[in-house]
Amino acid sequence: MDEAATCRSAAVDAVEDVYPARLRDDIVAHVDGGSLAPGTLALRCARAVDDTVDLNAIGSRAAGVQLIYDGLRLTRTLSHTEPWEDVDDQTQPNLDILAADVLVSRGFYLLARTDAAGRAVETVRTFGREQTERRDAERDPTRDPAEHDRTLERDVLELAALAGTTAADGTPTPELYAVVADCIDHVTDRGFPHELDFLPTVADLHATIPPEEPTADDGVPQSAGDS
Repeated sequence: MDEAATCRSAAVDAVEDVYPARLRDDIVAHVDGGSLAPGTLALRCARAVDDTVDLNAIGSRAAGVQLIYDGLRLTRTLSHTEPWEDVDDQTQPNLDILAADVLVSRGFYLLARTDAAGRAVETVRTFGREQTERRDAERDPTRDPAEHDRTLERDVLELAALAGTTAADGTPTPELYAVVADCIDHVTDRGFPHELDFLPTVADLHATIPPEEPTADDGVPQSAGDS
């Protein structure tokens, strides 16, 4: 199973108990309707640290990043389009609002006991501030509201890097963050592309991680004075 499939499977499993079924189906539809880039990147970052890592075992980390992104992406879409203003039946817009809340909360839950928990909280807080700034920019002809949208993708890329590397007991380096940040050039008004060939490869990411220092347990002979 490749990284994208592992991410989707873990994300769907994380919302399997959501009730009613219509809400669960709506959540899964939003996951399937977007890009799996965040979760895929998290898994590639883990493999960059340790290519033998069991992706299924750490799939929940990728799912946490993915669900937070999908929830905030949906929130952003709803905020911009305000679909409840154009329909008499408010059922679907209300369902989407609830789906966005569940996506983010489940993502938080999956990352709660990980090294990425604090970054996840900050990602959501920054998103809220940027969307407030965006609304202010819409009323100012000298400002570009769109400048406040891509900060979500920027922060989610960093969240994915942290969640992935720490899942394999690694630490993201400044060089790794720089490689990941280049992905922002491929973001469109709708978010990350569906095709994932814009993401760095495991080899690209691995090149940014320094080799481990050898220890006495690695088979290096010890002198008599070391014992």
